[in-house]
Amino acid sequence: MMSRKTFYYNFMPTKAEEEAAKARNVPYQVTRTLFEVNDISPPQLHPDPNYPWLIRKAVSNCEIVNGKLVLSHNDTFDHVFRYWTLETCNHVVMGGRYPVALVDFTDEKSPRRYQSDHTFLERGLNETYILGWFDIIRNRLFNAGDEVGLFWDVRSGAFHFKMLRRGG
Repeated sequence: MMSRKTFYYNFMPTKAEEEAAKARNVPYQVTRTLFEVNDISPPQLHPDPNYPWLIRKAVSNCEIVNGKLVLSHNDTFDHVFRYWTLETCNHVVMGGRYPVALVDFTDEKSPRRYQSDHTFLERGLNETYILGWFDIIRNRLFNAGDEVGLFWDVRSGAFHFKMLRRGG
């Protein structure tokens, strides 16, 4: 069963937390915990076969040079984390790097699978997540503004990737 992942923010400290912060002479820090809630309307397990690319974005020069594709918080939580276990999501949210496989469907007749130290998902800055895609960068020519699409494929347990169109 799939479940949505969301954060619970603790804005109200307990008396002990309040006193501990006061003793250290620092303000109380709001904490958050990742937890699961059941999907009222679970997503389709099989996206539209004609256009399954749920996450679409124009790549930047920085993402090409660094081999790290920046994914938004919403895209990651809505289209990836809902299929993963809470333990795996917590690992990534807490700053861990999780190895993943990427399957490049740009050439639909011969998709290519990538899985190495360069294919991973990790937490980025400002509530973003980073998908390591250096192996694809090494084998394809990308330019800033190219549009790529991806989605997490539940059946294969891998990100499916495709160059959708060349940028201007």
